[in-house]
Amino acid sequence: MLVYRDLVKILKDRVQAFEDRQSELETALADPERAGKPDFPKLLQELGGIQKVLGPWGEFLQTHQSLADTRELIAGDDPEMAELAQEELEELETTYARQEEEILDRVLEDDEDIDKPAIVEIRAGTGGDEAALFVGDLYRFYTKFCEIKNWKHEVIEASPTEMGGFKELVFRIKGEDAFRMMRYESGGHRVQRVPATETQGRIHTSAATVAVMPEIEEVDFELKDEELEISAMRSSGPGGQSVNKTSSAIRVVHLPTGIAVKCQVEKSQLRNKEMALNLLRVKLYEIEREKRDSERSDMRKTQVGSGDRSQRIRTYNWPQNRVTDHRLGANYSLENIREGRLDTILSALQKAKREAMIAAL
Repeated sequence: MLVYRDLVKILKDRVQAFEDRQSELETALADPERAGKPDFPKLLQELGGIQKVLGPWGEFLQTHQSLADTRELIAGDDPEMAELAQEELEELETTYARQEEEILDRVLEDDEDIDKPAIVEIRAGTGGDEAALFVGDLYRFYTKFCEIKNWKHEVIEASPTEMGGFKELVFRIKGEDAFRMMRYESGGHRVQRVPATETQGRIHTSAATVAVMPEIEEVDFELKDEELEISAMRSSGPGGQSVNKTSSAIRVVHLPTGIAVKCQVEKSQLRNKEMALNLLRVKLYEIEREKRDSERSDMRKTQVGSGDRSQRIRTYNWPQNRVTDHRLGANYSLENIREGRLDTILSALQKAKREAMIAAL
């Protein structure tokens, strides 16, 4: 735990900047003429993000004052009050430590998209059918984690294989801290196990890549109609009642970059088009994010959770019931991960990021 005066010294200027910006936004949003302007929703969104910083900061200051008052009572001349204060001390110290971590994570955060929903893209890498099956495994781990966190999830696009796996699977997660936590899953994931098709019991190594991106709304990134090529096509896949019978699938190509996305998970062509455009917006915005991040300090590049999908971040060893996170250099129970209990790993990664940012100040 940091000493309180050190924490105030570290955060004072940053918190003041948030307070100044909050005043500016409140003034702008109170102007009746501003309500109909295109930037109004974005300003409202920014204000909400700032309040998520200043709210916990106020609570943290209150806990600090309560802790100081309690310690003063313990050191005082009234034995009865000292005994009551002593009983409250442990709970206050626990609350203080938790709030200290939360406020550090909020104030030191350098990602302006941190409170957005998450778009998770899982792709099969080396390993053929086994890699495609591993994509399905990762998806199940993540959706179980969503259930634990009470997050909502929705498949945007899926490319199933005959063996029951997926060449690619894209889904959306919405809930408190969804992108904040899931961003640490970006990177290369490797699995070591005996495939179901292996007759001699040999262990194979397969891989998948995960990209976690913030969901972007129209107000954040505009798609220009003249830069899009939109076409309808028949759904494709290994089977299913609606496959190849309707032209509800939508493919969108962004002509300047050549980036193409498709969506066929819904029976409605309109809904597939909406989801495809949202996914394209996410991918184009991510290119801008990566460019922006590369221009920042080298410190950011060395932080965990940088989002580089080429970095191998984790190995899942089935025979040894072990998961190794290479960024932390630590092992975890595969059984727990398979049940969606990712909190231990993600909390450790968040702590490592926090400590790196404090050290960089």
